[in-house]
Amino acid sequence: MVQIKRIYEERSDTDGRRILVDRLWPRGISKERAAIDLWMKDIAPSVELRRWFGHDPSRWEEFRARYRRELAEKENLLSTLREMERGGTVTLIYAAKDMDHNNAVVLKEAIETG
Repeated sequence: MVQIKRIYEERSDTDGRRILVDRLWPRGISKERAAIDLWMKDIAPSVELRRWFGHDPSRWEEFRARYRRELAEKENLLSTLREMERGGTVTLIYAAKDMDHNNAVVLKEAIETG
């Protein structure tokens, strides 16, 4: 099972493997508090795409399409995540304030549909 969670939420026993999927380390979070098992910055959207999107919900559909195209070039990383999921629960950790419009949402879709 793949789930997503903001890094600012408390760790839970149901999180399984916690994987940070942002390119930048979240502000104000220590490594201890984050309790991250793996930081996959290379699976995050490119710097250019992240800047273009700017977490603007009006750009969401285009962001999803562009990020999915980027993910198509990172099949090896997606395969790694799918393999981890077969071993148990994987929680994709992100820092964005918008819980519905962020890269972890798109990444979860890509993992589950691939």
